[in-house]
Amino acid sequence: MAAFLPDTDSEDELPPGWEERATLDGKVYYANHVTKSTQWSHPRTGKKKKVTGELPHGWEKKVTDDGNVFYVDHINHKTTYTDPRLAFAVEEKEFPTDIRQRFDASTHALQILHGRDLGGKVAVITGSNCGIGYETARALAYHGCEIYFACRNRESTMEAMERICKERPNSLVHYIHLDLASFKSIEEFCIKFEREKKNINMLILNAGTFGLPFSHTEDGFETTFQVNHLGHFYLVKLLTPLLLKSAPCRVVVLSSESHRQSFITAQNISEERLSPKTANGFYSIITYNDSKLCNLLFSNELNRRLSTFKIFSNAVHPGNLVSSYLSRNWWLYRLLFAFVRPFTKSLAQAAATTVYCAIAHELEGVGGMYFNNCFRCRPSKSADDEDLSKLLWELSESMISRALENRENQKKDS
Repeated sequence: MAAFLPDTDSEDELPPGWEERATLDGKVYYANHVTKSTQWSHPRTGKKKKVTGELPHGWEKKVTDDGNVFYVDHINHKTTYTDPRLAFAVEEKEFPTDIRQRFDASTHALQILHGRDLGGKVAVITGSNCGIGYETARALAYHGCEIYFACRNRESTMEAMERICKERPNSLVHYIHLDLASFKSIEEFCIKFEREKKNINMLILNAGTFGLPFSHTEDGFETTFQVNHLGHFYLVKLLTPLLLKSAPCRVVVLSSESHRQSFITAQNISEERLSPKTANGFYSIITYNDSKLCNLLFSNELNRRLSTFKIFSNAVHPGNLVSSYLSRNWWLYRLLFAFVRPFTKSLAQAAATTVYCAIAHELEGVGGMYFNNCFRCRPSKSADDEDLSKLLWELSESMISRALENRENQKKDS
């Protein structure tokens, strides 16, 4: 049939005389007013669709006395018998990983959320007081999601929350201090969060540092490695019981295309390589690249371990040299980022892939993948190495255990 239909710029556009409708259980069907017939498949593409999830923000479903369903838009004060979710219907997939690209590098975070109501959802976002993390929090909060800002700088976080609340007064935003360079701070964050909330739907591991000179954290690890990987690893470890109670839920790990420039393998991975004891041979860019590979390996292994419990993890690349606070640690990086700014993504565009992995209907029950420009892409061979990911997991646990043991011994000695 499709061969005889008129040309159109969009394959999803219906031919004249056709109408798209939805059943009460969310299945999409097509009515032909010329032949007075209906069918489940799209008349042009032959594909089937479904409407999923919640009604758009401000909409309510009602039923008349005689049983007819209608929808009320309380924001625009309109009423219709057409399910508003039809505008955002998604294709039924034969396989879970069959994902059709709906967005690209030019998409903004708020565009990903068009038509979504995230009321009742809870998201924890590390490093959400500025840059990509802020745009992620802003977009989710705009659509009713309750946001917990997990950040180190209280002053800038309060300012970020105030900006969001000025733009959208009903936003639900909270702050709990979190310093990823301190295991003690991570522990305190988890205790405070679990006191306030008993569920979590989205855990977005956004915080990161770049271009730091050689230094050690209070726990004895190289700072970039702990902030970018080990701190997040410990955070997830402590929050896992809550994630299990909250399932299904999603974890989004911000990695980078820089992971392709890491040369860590199953043969050379070691604590000394990941977290050197001295500055001898230390290069901040290499350390950063290694930490970004660790992010991907961690995300994949987390998904393998917890996906059977409906906790799904995906890693994302937000964009190349996006103008954010990531370059703040060295004037040369600030100059480079400023120079390429006209040719890179905006912060709102950089946050789009994160938001997509956090809320997209087509990613329900899907994890262990790497996304760039709101679509799945292949990571490096090292990132797909299951043996390497297991070794990193075991090494990370060992490093944390030893650091905690040393802390307890120091307490006893004092």
